[in-house]
Amino acid sequence: MTDVVMALKDAQLTLAGNAGPVEILKGITLAVNRGETLGLVGPSGSGKSSLLMLMGGLERASGGSVFALGQDITAMDEDGLARFRRGNMGVVFQSFHLIPTMTALENVAVPLELAGVRDAFARARTELQAVGLAFRADHYPSQLSGGEQQRVALARAAVGRPSILLADEPTGNLDTANGAAIMELLFSLRDRHGATLILVTHAPELAGRCDRIVRLADGRVA
Repeated sequence: MTDVVMALKDAQLTLAGNAGPVEILKGITLAVNRGETLGLVGPSGSGKSSLLMLMGGLERASGGSVFALGQDITAMDEDGLARFRRGNMGVVFQSFHLIPTMTALENVAVPLELAGVRDAFARARTELQAVGLAFRADHYPSQLSGGEQQRVALARAAVGRPSILLADEPTGNLDTANGAAIMELLFSLRDRHGATLILVTHAPELAGRCDRIVRLADGRVA
């Protein structure tokens, strides 16, 4: 089995803009090894989040190739991508993206329920306990603080025991104390599940914890 879990070759992303096509990513070639923690850094607008979305199949490459776990995700249709993500990836966003009408427990259980896992709620409760929120299981997102909502989002991303964990500015909306707590949880989840962690961050202390840092500037690896 190859040690490379994510491989991009000349990956490009062009999106439609008001004044015409806009080149977001301009030929990214990059490989990420199994178990590695990779930090994507760079100024705002450099393409960091777009690159992460490309890796997760949430944006489709306009050119080049993106392979995850040996599979060409650029060749998958939307249903195939959704199934692949559900089985292999966990994604954490800066803005949490919790379902407001579901409790913390239900939010964490969603990916397992979609996958037809029979003990979805038991596993979700275990994951909430791992992020210190077992006592908040029956609370709705509106009843949780920002730090608690991000903990729920982390639990949801990790509950499927993904091979690849993607995090887009996971501490960006949090104060210093909550940001530090989320940083510790993120790395502990990686260690507990043996996932490869790829994260976008502006926080020097978070980037400094990574095994490797890739800097982006103007849509290219700097």
